[in-house]
Amino acid sequence: MSLRLLWALVFLAAAAASGAIALGVQGYRALTHEAVAAVVRTEPLGPNRFHAQFRFPDGREVAYTLTGDQLYVDARILKWHPLANVLGLHTVYELDRVAGRYLDLAQEQQQPRTVHSLAPERRVDLFNLRQRYTLLAPLLDADYGSATFAAADSPMQYEVRVSTTGLLIRKLGP
Repeated sequence: MSLRLLWALVFLAAAAASGAIALGVQGYRALTHEAVAAVVRTEPLGPNRFHAQFRFPDGREVAYTLTGDQLYVDARILKWHPLANVLGLHTVYELDRVAGRYLDLAQEQQQPRTVHSLAPERRVDLFNLRQRYTLLAPLLDADYGSATFAAADSPMQYEVRVSTTGLLIRKLGP
């Protein structure tokens, strides 16, 4: 009888350890989750000018001609508390603007700038609701803006991604 009890306790301990490991991995995945916000293809048009074509996950596409040396994308971010991440709620974002960015600060201050909206029309704007109703504040860890930029001096394709810490851009290749 004691040998059966010992084996039962060993299997119970192994099951508990496996469950704890699975829960830990799930929590880690939730806290490091990334979503593709857009795929962008850039094509230089000459000095300080380039074309940027965006393809969004919903299939929508937009294209702009921008001035500068770099592609600049910013977004509005609503980040849930870590417990909400573990429960499956992920960072909420909306790409807000795209612009050209100059490498040289003097050019940035003196040359023409191009800025375009990336935000689609929405019936319900979660970001405005959050600002209007402070009772939503306890659900959120932070609400902020985030931006990323990348070179636009050669034909390239990028993924703009949103993580629990903000925007990032990854080069996919020409």
